[in-house]
Amino acid sequence: MTDFSGKAYLVVGASGALGSRVAQALAARGAALTVTGRSADALAAFDGAHVVTADLRDPDAGRSVVAAAVEQHGHLDGVVIAAGVVAFGPVTDIDDDTVDDLVLVDFLAPLRVVRAALPELAPGGVLLNISAVVAEKPMANMAVYSAVKAAAAALFTAVRGEARRRKIRVVDVRPPHTETGLAGRAIAGEPPRLPTGLDPDVVAERIVNALLGDETDVPSSAFN
Repeated sequence: MTDFSGKAYLVVGASGALGSRVAQALAARGAALTVTGRSADALAAFDGAHVVTADLRDPDAGRSVVAAAVEQHGHLDGVVIAAGVVAFGPVTDIDDDTVDDLVLVDFLAPLRVVRAALPELAPGGVLLNISAVVAEKPMANMAVYSAVKAAAAALFTAVRGEARRRKIRVVDVRPPHTETGLAGRAIAGEPPRLPTGLDPDVVAERIVNALLGDETDVPSSAFN
């Protein structure tokens, strides 16, 4: 398969640097799209896409965005989870509110989307989560963020076996540091000095190739 003609996709976090690029690539290759994010203004660029605003910290957000996509398209062939937040600082400096937001957005939100999407995805469908290299290589001064990303990666690894019976492919993607601007929007702390990251266009194209292929695990080394 070289395109997504006739396929219906939900992109969660489509207003972000990677989510927007993946969504645009899916649309350009023929997918019918539902795109979600917190800001309707940020999603307005997706001309022709079905737009659903949602705050992933809401316990019902995962269920509601999946239900909206199924209602819009009549079926669902793929889900891409590209939403996320980051925080920096020693573990002793990360307060409970920050921990709560990290867990809500980076772990519980993907869990809730997975739980809602698996019964709805058509056989042969795909469920892909964009995680981060820190799930493989936890970093000092990013301990909580690393731990939450590692938990999400473990979730997708375990769910992969459950989804196989439904003929659903579950993919965990862990790109290296990428120039998405996420570090500059941290919910707490100041980012460390980081080397220049990967081009988000290149990373997004690699993610789309994973959707088109048969991979189930795309580690940071796959972006070299």
